[in-house]
Amino acid sequence: MDWNRIKSIFIIAFLILDIFLFSQLMTKTRQFEMKSDASVEENLKADIQYNNLPKDVVKDHYMSANTKVFTNEELAKIEDKIEITEDGATIHVILNKPIVVNEKQDFIELNDFVYSHVLNGENYSFWKYDKEEKTVTYYQKIDGKVLFMNQSGHLVFEVNDAGEAISYDQTMLTSFDPISDNEEVYPALKALEALYSKGALKSGAKVEAELGYHTLVNMEATQVLTPTWHFLVKNKDGSVENLLVNAFEGQIIQAQQQTNEKTKME
Repeated sequence: MDWNRIKSIFIIAFLILDIFLFSQLMTKTRQFEMKSDASVEENLKADIQYNNLPKDVVKDHYMSANTKVFTNEELAKIEDKIEITEDGATIHVILNKPIVVNEKQDFIELNDFVYSHVLNGENYSFWKYDKEEKTVTYYQKIDGKVLFMNQSGHLVFEVNDAGEAISYDQTMLTSFDPISDNEEVYPALKALEALYSKGALKSGAKVEAELGYHTLVNMEATQVLTPTWHFLVKNKDGSVENLLVNAFEGQIIQAQQQTNEKTKME
């Protein structure tokens, strides 16, 4: 009997109950929390550029997902040299032929390689090129929505001094299942106002937004994902920040400042 599996099932069951109770509370309080604060909105308009925020009313849900263990049949499809971790959840692939990382051409060659040669490559979306770390990162997506900053669903290419991708690590999530009813998420503007009210935005910044998912609970082989707003913030000093806001609770999840990077949505 797989006691770890049983333990995970019980944890998820209790978590679903907690999410249900929380959603009922949120339904009762959201009408108050989402009322516009005129002064905040006016200051935001005067201070921050955000002309293209999504405006449609969106409903979404919590999801569970499992860590994928790659099969021998899948590994046999990879033409390059492969190393795999003992648990079968992470692949390290050494490329026979390096791939030029050309940001001026929007990484066309690397994207083509991902879509045509990486296992389930069509389910990954370009995230960033970090010149200091010499990495190019892609994150997995589900139903067209990115799993932001998810270490269990990513591709990370290693780039050499000549600007060529020479290897990559791959992880993946699978068995995505809704574990709550669809509920209305915070509008992008309200989430942006939350960031502004907390002093997380610098004057004169340009902001773009997209809705995806971020890990709410991370167990050994299972995750619970929550709808999340990702804000790409380009500051006047040239720095770039990725800010995440829980789209159900309106709480800031993570702030990650970056420099010298080519970033998604640019």
